[in-house]
Amino acid sequence: MDAPNADQFLIDQVRDGDQNAWRQLIDRYEGRLVAFARTRARGLADAEDLVQETFVGLLQSLSRFDNRRSLETYLFTILRYKIVDQLRARKMTTVHAPEESADWWDHVMPLDSETPSDILADRETRDDFENRLAELLRRLIHDLRDREAFDDLSVIELVFFKGMRNLDVGNLFDIDQKAVAGIKFRAIQKLQKYLAESDDPEKKLTETEADVTVARVWREKRLTCLKRSTLGSHLLGVLEDPWNRYTQFHLDVVSCPMCLANLSDLEVTESEQGRQLSESIFASSIGFLSRASNPGS
Repeated sequence: MDAPNADQFLIDQVRDGDQNAWRQLIDRYEGRLVAFARTRARGLADAEDLVQETFVGLLQSLSRFDNRRSLETYLFTILRYKIVDQLRARKMTTVHAPEESADWWDHVMPLDSETPSDILADRETRDDFENRLAELLRRLIHDLRDREAFDDLSVIELVFFKGMRNLDVGNLFDIDQKAVAGIKFRAIQKLQKYLAESDDPEKKLTETEADVTVARVWREKRLTCLKRSTLGSHLLGVLEDPWNRYTQFHLDVVSCPMCLANLSDLEVTESEQGRQLSESIFASSIGFLSRASNPGS
């Protein structure tokens, strides 16, 4: 069973109050969530507390969870907002994160008006255009991957996902910034072509939508995040180029925190400490399971 179907099966079982399915779901995601939280929390204990709250948050919002969404992304989203909540409660103004990942964190920090309940409830009603744009971006990314045009993909990922300037991207790849602008222009033109072929042929990407909306959709939908199987093959040294080079680029240059968390989780074998945390999360959240399976109670 592939990952999305396995997640769907577990969610359906959890909704029915299946304790074994809930334990499996915790075991499946606890490691990567802790790895993510540890780079932003003040210590391991804080990170584990945040992950524990994240699983409780999942149960509390289970009746609103859209099965078409990625469960992994949903959990990371809840965790991000739990981290921000903790920082605000402590009146901290900066995130305890490695310097090299600060630019990523700036992109995912919520607006002052946003709350965890906003992210859990309102994200279910995204604008139709942004959903369609996400599908078109996936089509563009898949086309570049199928053609093994990883250099072009890397450039537009830095421009949109990382929000880097053309000049900085050009310096990184040792190419003229005009060449970077050309790659970005061709990508936007391709998106315009896809839009023209869609059910709303009159819709065009404005300059603001190209620079802001595309970037936000790319980040929120994690359009270039790597599969765990790809990360596993990379770890084992059996992933062939150019996929291996692109994977290294995504980890080292893009510094995608979710992919780095997954990589860290894959690198660490299950320890007794990890098992104790899993049991602690299960014990602390089991009371919410009955409420999640009986939302009217």
